[in-house]
Amino acid sequence: MTAEVASLLIDLESELRQLRLWETESPSPQALASTTPFCVDTLAFNQWLQFVFLPTLQLMIERQMALPANCQITPMAEEFLRGKALPASRLLEVLAALDEVLS
Repeated sequence: MTAEVASLLIDLESELRQLRLWETESPSPQALASTTPFCVDTLAFNQWLQFVFLPTLQLMIERQMALPANCQITPMAEEFLRGKALPASRLLEVLAALDEVLS
């Protein structure tokens, strides 16, 4: 399972970059310190994916820690993408695959 998650994280980064949702500058430490789910009070969803979700799972894999047993981020992604003119079907597929593997 760990190898599959690692591969999906690579795909996730690739999709964010292709959709131009990858940012070059990190948000402030205060924005990253949010305790609200998905940091919705301080970050856009793509920022949360890039600066919280990806690094956290990558670190867990590196340290051979147990991965989350439940993951449901696709609905949040669908909400974030609603109304945006982005060809994001592959991004949603990757996130759905992560949800499935981690749940």
